[in-house]
Amino acid sequence: MARILFIIAREGFRDEEYDIPRRRLEREGHTVVTASTAIGRATGKLGMPAEVEIALPDVEISEYAGVACIGGPGSPQFWDDHLVHDLLRQAGRSGLVVAGICSAAVILARSGVLASRRATVWPGDGEIFAPLVGEYTAARCEVDGKFITADGPAAAEAFAEALCTALA
Repeated sequence: MARILFIIAREGFRDEEYDIPRRRLEREGHTVVTASTAIGRATGKLGMPAEVEIALPDVEISEYAGVACIGGPGSPQFWDDHLVHDLLRQAGRSGLVVAGICSAAVILARSGVLASRRATVWPGDGEIFAPLVGEYTAARCEVDGKFITADGPAAAEAFAEALCTALA
């Protein structure tokens, strides 16, 4: 089965956007590796603990079948993170799954990987997101090839389903 990298904020990732897809992927036999700015404990907006296994500077994207950026109030710290942008561009060029949910979809948009793609984002970020993507659909979950975006916590199940399908 596949290994997928989840990028989360050390503080303020959105609990269900991380937990629902992670558990679904693991049930399907995939391995989820959690990355952030440093290894150790991360804390979700609602208090969920998560163990960060790898620091972003140590990620070799070729070791994964895909990368998913997880939203929440901490995710804007990565909107202009050149290291994360480089990882996303490498993943896209390599034909890997590239995904983002909620405000984290802005990371994908700002990296340039959604420039010619249909995509969605947390509605509150639509105004800054729309000019950076091929078509802003405002859908709950959008799949364009191996690029997956979703609009927030209510889309966590659909996001998980889309990830599983793309990795199958």
